[in-house]
Amino acid sequence: MREKTLKLIVTFHTTVGAMAMEKWCKEEGVPGRLIPVPRAISAGCGMCWMARPEEQTQVERVVASHGLDVDGTYKLML
Repeated sequence: MREKTLKLIVTFHTTVGAMAMEKWCKEEGVPGRLIPVPRAISAGCGMCWMARPEEQTQVERVVASHGLDVDGTYKLML
């Protein structure tokens, strides 16, 4: 079994928001990926952005600069 590590999770109200996050992060070189929302979190859509906690500043910059509609931001052991 894989060892769990702390992850930054960003949830969105819609799948369109999650896909926009993926697009902008890839274009701007911000590490992370889309994953299904973990069961411990409830969100408006079933997808979320996962990144390392060290990337939080970059992730927040992408969200703010592109006006993405975020449902919530969490740090979880996954």
